[in-house]
Amino acid sequence: MDFRDHSISELVKRVKNKEISAKELTESALSNIEKFDASINAFCALNSEDAIKQAETLDKKISNGEDIGLLAGIPIGVKDLEDAKGFVTTYGSELHINDNPAEEDSILVRRLRNQGCVVLGKTNTPEFGHKGKTDNAPFGSTKNPWNLEYSPGGSSGGTSAALCSGMIPLGTGSDGGGSIRIPSVLGGLSGIKTSQGRIPNGGPKPPGSGLLTVKGPMANTTADTALALDASIGADPTDIFSLEGGNPNWLKQLTGDLPKTAIWSPTMGFSTVDKEVLDICEKAVKSLEDAGVTIIEKDKIWDENPVDAWMVFWACACARRQQHLVGTHEYEKIDPLLRMFIEMGMKMDGASYASSIDACHKFGLQLEDSFEESPLIITPGTCGQAPKIEGDGTVNGEETPAWVDFTMGINMTRNPAGVVPVGVSSSTNIPIAIQIIGGQRQDLDVLKAMHSFESVINFSHRATDHESS
Repeated sequence: MDFRDHSISELVKRVKNKEISAKELTESALSNIEKFDASINAFCALNSEDAIKQAETLDKKISNGEDIGLLAGIPIGVKDLEDAKGFVTTYGSELHINDNPAEEDSILVRRLRNQGCVVLGKTNTPEFGHKGKTDNAPFGSTKNPWNLEYSPGGSSGGTSAALCSGMIPLGTGSDGGGSIRIPSVLGGLSGIKTSQGRIPNGGPKPPGSGLLTVKGPMANTTADTALALDASIGADPTDIFSLEGGNPNWLKQLTGDLPKTAIWSPTMGFSTVDKEVLDICEKAVKSLEDAGVTIIEKDKIWDENPVDAWMVFWACACARRQQHLVGTHEYEKIDPLLRMFIEMGMKMDGASYASSIDACHKFGLQLEDSFEESPLIITPGTCGQAPKIEGDGTVNGEETPAWVDFTMGINMTRNPAGVVPVGVSSSTNIPIAIQIIGGQRQDLDVLKAMHSFESVINFSHRATDHESS
């Protein structure tokens, strides 16, 4: 079964009506992984026997007339930065591949499992999720199903690759600077970083990137993602920042009505955008305008690039996690780029951290100034083109880390932001997307816009057949 051919709602309905069993869905996913993952490397751990047992248990409950939840029978992959019971959480790091398996699920995984999901295994991620592409020493590089010479992005690249290839219908991701949105762009998925706190970061382990971290489900379409969010959001007392409100029925509120207005900001006032990316995004915005959306072009949203302030949070989080290893044999096993972040963080002081919190306030205030004109801001999803397996992303042919400039600042302001695919690069055959930013805690506004934009743009491309690759 190619899971791109079926909505999650449709699959759940068929499972509950006993037209197809949870076991059959699980076997289809496992068969897909066996056929395709040798060339893609989306999964870094799998337990087929346990997955079948989980599915059989769900089928027995259905036979007994029990309601097994909003996601009955849906097989999922779990990003290898969070715990899934019975699997080692390696963080993509040689330092943790021999750890004991997790004894409990993370809050997100537990909620998905309690709503009827079957956990297949873990999806690949860069070491501790430290970059926007997916490779690591223990498991190697994950390849983009759209073009195997390219990365699927990161750090939720394993989940993205598994979804856009049709192997699975749902997976988990996390986003500290774009790690759900970037691989969603490069996979042709509609993905969202919800407002911080929608899905709790609680439990025994603090969030990896501190104040920046957002966890969430990933799927191919906005409707699928909204259903998974309905099943998984809500407060938890172990997350002091979590937001109230479980099962808000967001899926049922996706009417398809277009927003009346939206701001289009091609550079946000501080970045350079790849010419092809900009051309494709501008055509998409024009199609929205033709469909009836009043587009307000606004060159400047922010008066500076947030990356320097964001880097203080990021580097300090890296340092607090691994600075104790500096000078040891184990430290040399860490990815060189991650070591650079650790060493940067060790040199930063409390005043710098406090100044970065001030920057969050400033950037949030500037967003609010724009929201007075319209409740939605549209930007390119990325500034540049996808990175190859070796190398960085590119803007106008030049490799640069600035190819992802538009995602990090939104983690600082904590606003919801989603991406929707709008075209495919002629040079890489990798999707290009727009990003939609909403006001504070206006997640539903963003989801509604994403869903309605999907209908107008009608992105129908798919990753090519990879079985023979």
